[in-house]
Amino acid sequence: MKPISHFIFEALFLKQIPRSGYQFLGAGRESVAEHVYATTLIAFVLSRLEPKADTERLLTLCLFHDLPEARIGDMNYVQKRYVQTDEKAALADALSDLPFQAEIEALLSEFNAGDTLEARLARDADQLALLVDLKSLRDIGYRSPQEWLPHVVQRLQTQTAKDLAQELLRTPRDQWWLRLFY
Repeated sequence: MKPISHFIFEALFLKQIPRSGYQFLGAGRESVAEHVYATTLIAFVLSRLEPKADTERLLTLCLFHDLPEARIGDMNYVQKRYVQTDEKAALADALSDLPFQAEIEALLSEFNAGDTLEARLARDADQLALLVDLKSLRDIGYRSPQEWLPHVVQRLQTQTAKDLAQELLRTPRDQWWLRLFY
């Protein structure tokens, strides 16, 4: 049980790891764990819009997609240009002695390869989580997210995610509650 206990503490350490791209944006902040939650929630929605998707597999891909960041941190695009990390070694160390090590390694390999429907949807959910944050910041008056949004949309792979992105971009971030009163 000791390795499982260590694994839980390590995975939950993602609550302490800040997402680094917001530094370049100049606004907003989010922990890796907050991002994982948003990604997983959006993946659930995508699974309902894509009936052929295996929901459990998709959600599990999203749940673990950033697990290595507990050891290597969140590397933004500038850092990735100059810094090499060993995600496989970080993951192997994090999962050593766990009875489900191979299962999580296979999930992350599938996510990174992006070849299955579930992996493409998981990667889209990852991008849509960023899109929602950028759109929310734009809605409250920040200009810099406007420059980032087209690049995020361009990375989407599935038509379902592209359609959802367009609706998210059209919808004011506070409309969900304003419509209750006005």
